[in-house]
Amino acid sequence: MALLLLDLDNTLVDRDAAMRAAVVAFLAEHELPAADLAWVMAVDGSGYTARDDVVAALTDRYGGKVPDTAVDALVDDGGAGRVTLAPSSRAALGRARAAGWACAIVTNGPTGQQRAKIRRTGLDRLVQGWVISEEIGHKKPEPEIFEAAAAAVGVPLRGAWVIGDSPHADIAGAGTLGLRSVWVTDGSPWTQDAYRPTRIAGDVASAIGHAIGATG
Repeated sequence: MALLLLDLDNTLVDRDAAMRAAVVAFLAEHELPAADLAWVMAVDGSGYTARDDVVAALTDRYGGKVPDTAVDALVDDGGAGRVTLAPSSRAALGRARAAGWACAIVTNGPTGQQRAKIRRTGLDRLVQGWVISEEIGHKKPEPEIFEAAAAAVGVPLRGAWVIGDSPHADIAGAGTLGLRSVWVTDGSPWTQDAYRPTRIAGDVASAIGHAIGATG
């Protein structure tokens, strides 16, 4: 059995779109300027900004206007309550499993938030397992998190494909282990010179198709 190691945020699910919708609702609920959406999203940094730094920035800007509990709720949810799984992604995972591939999610982030996304979208019924950085104490691109994902589904890491949107976390991580990879571009150009993905795809469904259709 071959192995697909799949990133979660902005690969399997559009995390930024979900977070954007959550921020729009937050601004409206607290009668804050709608134009602040861009600022909040920049502070959030697609989830890469440390939680405490995001909370501090929002509290500094909205202190006295928004309860601390509301800021905490927005940041801790991270869009998890609004994520969806595209039908094309669901179908691609089904094709991979039907073709004999084991699918495992490898994601950086808080355990509760990432588990909520996996369960909300039904991914817990579509993949054989997952690993979350906070839970295991290692994060991408560290080799240990990819090794833990292979162990979680009982499939050798050798020959696996890594699929993700982050050049550093996903593609460089795959390269360190000598694994093949597909970079999900979302329309962005590749800018790294030190390493490259095996293949490039515009979305995760196409990326899965590249991996399971590859030979050699």
